[in-house]
Amino acid sequence: MSSSCARVRRVGLFGGTHGNELSGVLLVRHWQQDGAEIQRAGVEVKPFLTNPRAVERCTRYIDCDLNRVFDPESLGRPVVEDIPYEVRRAQEINHIFGPKGSDDAYDLIFDLHNTTSNMGGTIILENSRDDFTIQMVHYIKNALAPEPCPVLLIEHPSLKYATTRSVAKHPVGKYQI
Repeated sequence: MSSSCARVRRVGLFGGTHGNELSGVLLVRHWQQDGAEIQRAGVEVKPFLTNPRAVERCTRYIDCDLNRVFDPESLGRPVVEDIPYEVRRAQEINHIFGPKGSDDAYDLIFDLHNTTSNMGGTIILENSRDDFTIQMVHYIKNALAPEPCPVLLIEHPSLKYATTRSVAKHPVGKYQI
């Protein structure tokens, strides 16, 4: 992860990583029809339905959890007939928004989820050393005040995250009930 605060030029808004979590799906579909509220001068904002087959079936996933297959092994697998759907989809997403870990990757990806936990609107971060993400979260929390916006840090020094959002230079998860 970079701690640089370079200008953000490309942002991905993901919904439907888990096909049974409909808040992100509804938002992405809304923004795909009318993206005026998310467009900003000098920034490309791309709403994206990440797992359309699972969304169509309203199930978490088809073959395996899409939010766990953005690891080098899965992203580098040869595309063969029996490759799991979500692995193939991860490769497609990595091609569109990455490649993961490269300078060409999208600057920021917000991956929108639901949960049955009583978390309210919560931001999930994987890196406390990313200055840009920390400053952005501070801005979001101030913008939402006085509404609470908890931040959950799931940082682990030896863990390389294989989440959908990990393709971006600055990955952010957003969970809502």
